[in-house]
Amino acid sequence: MPDNAGTPPGTDPGKASVARMYDAMLGGRHNFAIDREALAAFTAIDPQVRTLARANRAFLGRAVRFLVESGVRQFIDLGSGIPTQGNVHEVAQAASPGARVVYVDNDPVAVAHSASLLADNPDADIVDGDIRRPADVLAAPQVRKLIDFDRPVAVLMITILHFVSPEENPAAIVAAFRDALPDGGWLALTHATNEDRPDTADAVGKLYRSRATSPVTARSHDEILGLFDGFDLVDPGLVYVPLWRPESGDRIPDNPSEYWVYAGVGRKGR
Repeated sequence: MPDNAGTPPGTDPGKASVARMYDAMLGGRHNFAIDREALAAFTAIDPQVRTLARANRAFLGRAVRFLVESGVRQFIDLGSGIPTQGNVHEVAQAASPGARVVYVDNDPVAVAHSASLLADNPDADIVDGDIRRPADVLAAPQVRKLIDFDRPVAVLMITILHFVSPEENPAAIVAAFRDALPDGGWLALTHATNEDRPDTADAVGKLYRSRATSPVTARSHDEILGLFDGFDLVDPGLVYVPLWRPESGDRIPDNPSEYWVYAGVGRKGR
């Protein structure tokens, strides 16, 4: 039996999935041969892609813990992907029981596995939605039920906006979610960059365009910084992902630009 037998409707068997490739990078089991083949091609371009994925996941945990310490108890995780270790609700609810989390993804496998994982968790849910349609996401019943926009809310955009093309206007997407947040709301994001490794970023972009469900658009530091319009970045600002508030025992690379993803957390100005 093929490893994609019994997959949810809407799954494209002829293309690697962004969500499933990331699952494979993290050592997950909810991916298909076509995803692993695309990941092998990615690894040929950048042999440390799995290390980068783990560093990105570690940032997510640090950011969520920081946000809980800053008083946030509500999270909207956009492009959340397939559940793996260190999911937002696990980190947030370990730090503050009762913290509420809404995941959003449009990958059928990610949605199905998230729904199964969250079935018995009254404080977390999944929306089958596309971040390119912010109004639809914000109007989803799961969001309306779990998120109170009169209280602090954090929107998480972890390695998702580089799958939004220039024509799809990522800045307008971020602005739509920003405008829905109360004063004192938060944005955390990571984004692939072409700043110091343009050849790598270009090769990866070509790979995703030819073999995956979504293309990649790597952006410069200034372009990514512009996505934080209306937010005040907290220290240390927009930095390579392992440099954002590393914790004791975290590995700090000698050349942080090898981790060609920027990370930042900002608070909506009052």
